[in-house]
This record gives sequence, structure tokens and C-alpha cells, in this order.
Amino acid sequence: MLEVNAQIQIPDEELQESFVRSSGPGGQNVNKVASAVELRFDVVNSRALPEPVRARLLARRDRRLTTEGVLVIEANRFRDQAKNRDDARARLADIIRAALFVPKKRIATKPTRASQERRIKEKKARSEHKRGRSKSWKDE
Repeated sequence: MLEVNAQIQIPDEELQESFVRSSGPGGQNVNKVASAVELRFDVVNSRALPEPVRARLLARRDRRLTTEGVLVIEANRFRDQAKNRDDARARLADIIRAALFVPKKRIATKPTRASQERRIKEKKARSEHKRGRSKSWKDE
């Protein structure tokens, strides 16, 4: 059971783990032991996720999310299979926790007249400053 928070726990049946050979350092061990973990979580068909969280997860433009709605996490940071497994599960929990927060709706505002005038005044001053740098070919 993967505990995301007090309300959301994902049963192990919904997580598919496969172990593959890891790349990178490890000597002969890297050629013999399948220490990297590929964790698959079917977001679309999960019963553990509330509907708003599922919708936010699916709406994310994440390269780890397949077109079928399966979240694939690869963990090969460690040389130990158990550590990689824990790392993949922790990363999945972090992704789901991030989807728990509802983004605040942005309220469109207009700049004040005074701020617009300050901006234009500053642009004109900057333009004049830059114009003063150039050589005047008429004087020569």
C-alpha cells in the first residue's frame, strides 16, 4: 500500500513494477542484476484517486504519461533494487500530491493609468539616453 496522504492510499494491486538492468556505473554487477525499476500506475482506471485529482493528473503535459493514461516512472538512481523501488514509489506519491492542490484562478487586472504613464516616461528616457550615445554624422 502506497500512502500519499491521510485520504489517498494506493493499493499494491494498482501498481505494476518491472525490474530491468540499469545503465551506468556498477561494474560486473550492472550486467547481472536487474536493479532499475519501471513503475506503472494506471491513472485512468485507478479506484484510489478522487475524480478531480485524476483530471488534474491527466491534464498535465507530462512525458511520463502515456496516451492510454498510464504514468510510467523509471528509477535507476541507486545500485540497489530495493532503494530504486522506494524511490519510484516516493516519486509517484510526490506527483499525486502535486495534483492535490487546486491552482488559484487568475483574475485579470488592468494596469493603472499612472503605472502606464510611468512606463511610457521611462521608455522615452531610455530611448533618449540611447540616442545620445550615437555619433552624429552631420557634425563631421
